[in-house]
Amino acid sequence: MAAVAVLLWRTSDAAATSSTTTTAATVPDESPAAEVAEAWAAATGPAPRRVVESGRVLVTDRRGLAMVDAASGEEAWHYRRDNATLCDATAVNGVVIAVFRTTSRCNEMVALTAATGVRAWYRNVRFRTDVDLASTDRILLARSPTGVVTIDPTGNNTRWRYAPPGGCRLVDSDVGSSGVVVLQRCTDSVALQVTLLDGFSGEPVWTRDVDTAGATARLAGVDRLVDVVVGDRVQVLSPTDGGLLTELALPALDPGQDVRTEPLQQAGIGDAALLWARGTVYALDQTTGLPRWSLPALGLPSVGTDKASATGALAVTVPEEGAFVVRSMADGSELGRSVAEDAVPPGGRVSVLGPVVVYATADEVSGHR
Repeated sequence: MAAVAVLLWRTSDAAATSSTTTTAATVPDESPAAEVAEAWAAATGPAPRRVVESGRVLVTDRRGLAMVDAASGEEAWHYRRDNATLCDATAVNGVVIAVFRTTSRCNEMVALTAATGVRAWYRNVRFRTDVDLASTDRILLARSPTGVVTIDPTGNNTRWRYAPPGGCRLVDSDVGSSGVVVLQRCTDSVALQVTLLDGFSGEPVWTRDVDTAGATARLAGVDRLVDVVVGDRVQVLSPTDGGLLTELALPALDPGQDVRTEPLQQAGIGDAALLWARGTVYALDQTTGLPRWSLPALGLPSVGTDKASATGALAVTVPEEGAFVVRSMADGSELGRSVAEDAVPPGGRVSVLGPVVVYATADEVSGHR
């Protein structure tokens, strides 16, 4: 009996799971220095879109995830599975949510308290192996080419599901403060159909047909505004009724770049949307969709609510060539800068935790201080 018990333990999920916990982090009440250097860097993948939660930084690998200290990069806690593969992970509302595959599908979902690593909830799911997680306040979106599912990130219940109707295929989907947006093409129409769904009920808010003239279309984001990139133009749609507010012209892609995989990022702050596309960040007015300002940038700025000490203006930290620059959200004027000693790769996203600038790309997370 003892031998059987040992064998069962060695082949169990518990034996294959390595999990640690810790105490909550304290973020110093400081700002980044005038000069910063890379203090640490860690490979990550599958890359979470949100990496900062509860004062720490999320790093993933094939077998699981870890939350690390923003200043040193040292591991605070981890959750890894030797008998499972991580499909994707994200962080929102004080929890880190991960989906693992132990069968032919991504079939297990776990939420861990971001501050401590203590398990918050667990449930079985039946997602495709190419599932992608996205999140916004109180909404977790699991998306794939065949449909989307929304889940309460703190309560683990499924809120609603959406699959394209017969004769239609899903082109793209995303979640943000505006709700959940799906792009789909249907055989009975040459237009691209854009639909905004209420993030909590799943009820359609509006549907709009967009003539793409055969060009590839993708969502740039749905925070504050619904931005659809069609070829070399951004159609800025109203989150209220789907009306076209304005169009932005983008520079042409470099030879060899693929419009289907180019990095596009968007986040809302105050009454504006920050859109990063093709080397430029745009601060778009939520009411008109027009740019308040735009400038060259390496990636998406931070969207914290810190005030610039000199003026009290709402500010963001923009990753630019050679520096992380604090700029006013009102007009883009410079309020301060931290010169970066190390080169910063393009296509990342900035978060500021006290004196540390966290920069996350598709395959690496780094801390600069």
